[in-house]
Amino acid sequence: MSSVLFDVPGPRARLRHRLYALLTIAVVAGALGFVVYRFTVTGQFEPDKWAWLQYEQIQLSLVEALLNTLKAFAAGAVLAMVFGAIFAAGQLSDHKIIRVPALVVVELFRAVPLVVMIFFFHYGVLKGDPFYSVVLGLTLYNGSVLAEVFRAGVRSLPRGQSEAAQAVGMRKTQVMSYVLLPQAVRAMLPAIISQLVVLLKDTALGFLITYDELLEYARELGGAFQFDRPLVPVTLVIGAMYIAMCLLLTWLATYLEKRSRRNKKVLKLEKKPAEDVVAAV
Repeated sequence: MSSVLFDVPGPRARLRHRLYALLTIAVVAGALGFVVYRFTVTGQFEPDKWAWLQYEQIQLSLVEALLNTLKAFAAGAVLAMVFGAIFAAGQLSDHKIIRVPALVVVELFRAVPLVVMIFFFHYGVLKGDPFYSVVLGLTLYNGSVLAEVFRAGVRSLPRGQSEAAQAVGMRKTQVMSYVLLPQAVRAMLPAIISQLVVLLKDTALGFLITYDELLEYARELGGAFQFDRPLVPVTLVIGAMYIAMCLLLTWLATYLEKRSRRNKKVLKLEKKPAEDVVAAV
């Protein structure tokens, strides 16, 4: 038991932990039971409330709204990664004339709320297709957060990584692009995926400017008198779709992480950082 970081619980501690676990399960089950009871009392499980699921046109519109959500997420995620990489490199520059503006831009877009940026671009700058306002807001806000994540990842790497790359004649831009940033991305993958999950959920803010994504369609469908205003059933279905997308994104991140660990170059870098950077180049 030498690997245990805390004292092995005795009989009384184990009994106490089991009581805590049972109490937690009872509280969660009670909360879920109360929600189901209230839904039953208010008629949320009545067949009329779920009749909308049988209509083909609604199913097609739901798929279209899902695709619009994924389109905004994909564009925002790619552009935010590019934005984050560029401004992370700018913040790590040795030249003050590059480092200071990059720092100002990152801090500015991190501080301004995303919904404010979306309103600003939609009503003050673009005044057109809401898709571009949503993507631009997602890019700037999440890109500035990712820039800090990348910067922290690069800072966490051993100095030997960059020194070995410079020793073989690589310029600073090449060191950052081919050596430091790829490793920083791998090291900070959990944080990057967490931010991408946030970005995916932030696409729902598009409904504020009538972008036809999932939440906008849920609001429209939930208020339909034809189906007795099924707001709760629609919310449950839309919520399940968001949960499924987040789980798929997490599964993809886990798969990529395991695959990168099987990469021979990565394994060599972890064992002998300085020498293997030269070999990888």
